[in-house]
Amino acid sequence: MNDASDRKPRTPPMDSTTRPPSLLALPTYLISHVARLGHDILIAAVADHGLRLPHFATLTALADFGPLPQHVLADRLGLNRSHLVGYLDTLEERGLSRRTRDPADRRRQLVELTPEGEELQHRLLALAERAQEALLHELSPAERTTLTTLLRKVLDTGDRGASTGD
Repeated sequence: MNDASDRKPRTPPMDSTTRPPSLLALPTYLISHVARLGHDILIAAVADHGLRLPHFATLTALADFGPLPQHVLADRLGLNRSHLVGYLDTLEERGLSRRTRDPADRRRQLVELTPEGEELQHRLLALAERAQEALLHELSPAERTTLTTLLRKVLDTGDRGASTGD
């Protein structure tokens, strides 16, 4: 039983001529698929260092903002606070971050990068920038700026709606 009817049909590569035009007219459809492409590239780059995207996001937030109370870090990353604890455990075990008691409020934990964490964050950010280049190479610098501006506008609107309960 090895005739042509037993073979699985070969799927053609996807592009805008093979996708349903009605879906291609929906920005949310486009955003979700482009996000998946970028996500996959970034996951692979970070995984090469034995980490996941939330680890990279945590390192980057600490590099950008400096030491933060643990709950503030979770909120700024949009992470569940209990999930952040697990990510921080991994980063601490690897010597990339540390938690100390906040001298202003002993109930709080402050999280900060170690020098090793700073160095790895710089390397991972460079990998992320190369991943962006691979994903967005068809866009001009002006188009990339416009895309980033528009996506941030949508994100900011969504964040404001989430914080007000709308």
